[in-house]
Amino acid sequence: MEEAIVQWFQHLLQDPSELQLRLIKSVVVAVAFYLLRLIALRTLERRVQDSKSLYQWRKTITYTLVLIAALFIGRVWSPGFETVSTFLGLLSAGLAIALRDPIVNLAGWLFILWRRPFKVGDRIQIGEHRGDVIDIRIFQFSLLEIGNWVQADQSTGRVIHIPNGMVFTAAQANYGQAFRYIWNELPVLVTFESNWKVAKRILTDIANEHSLHLSKEAEEQVKEAARRYMVFYSHLTPIVYTSVADSGVLLTIRYLCDARARRGTAQGIWEDVLDRFADRDDIDFAYPSIRYYDNIHEGKPGARATLGDQ
Repeated sequence: MEEAIVQWFQHLLQDPSELQLRLIKSVVVAVAFYLLRLIALRTLERRVQDSKSLYQWRKTITYTLVLIAALFIGRVWSPGFETVSTFLGLLSAGLAIALRDPIVNLAGWLFILWRRPFKVGDRIQIGEHRGDVIDIRIFQFSLLEIGNWVQADQSTGRVIHIPNGMVFTAAQANYGQAFRYIWNELPVLVTFESNWKVAKRILTDIANEHSLHLSKEAEEQVKEAARRYMVFYSHLTPIVYTSVADSGVLLTIRYLCDARARRGTAQGIWEDVLDRFADRDDIDFAYPSIRYYDNIHEGKPGARATLGDQ
């Protein structure tokens, strides 16, 4: 067996065919680039101490050398590689694949500058991330995070760096692009025994005190936004909606507020609600509870059950 292998190599070196020459060249290229990779990595390990940077450089060097080696081997086997333009074209295509993410991020940066889905200073949500845009760069933009474990859109103090390419794959919400106000709702639950009509009037007055002055300005901004988007609101003044929940009558305050003042306005409204309801002996807040209802004695006269119905 060993003699047969030696004879085959001797024959290969003495009178190589075209196929054999290509095999030899391919092996030489592969070995050369393998040795080049070893030298580059050894040099890199001596000079770079940070493990994260070392990992990234190892990946980059490996991918780049494998790509270039594949192009050289392809030139050996395919006549089309003989032309410089074809070689450079394939090299460019290979680099485009290897550098796909940076190229997509660069395209995302151009899209942000051109279409302006947001700008520095805007409050946005992209995917699951929310915050104020504080920086836009070629490959990524930065948000000062809001929400997450902090309630009511308050800042967490963290800065999130997001690749620009995410604008092509994730939905984006801009808190102030059409007009700078947002709708906020506060549910107020009162017991069934409370005078809910009076409670609704009180809540309407409070909502008007805190938000009615914004309606005129918001109306002008909506008219301006309607020139660019299909934005139409027929009702911009505060309103209180009535519905019934398990534990009582649900009165929901809906009002306009500045996107960055949601928590502050909610606090002001709730404090007024607590003060006004405290002065009323016919209004009480409801909460989940267990109650026994005796229809015979407590029901409406026309809807009461009789002893014979039990």
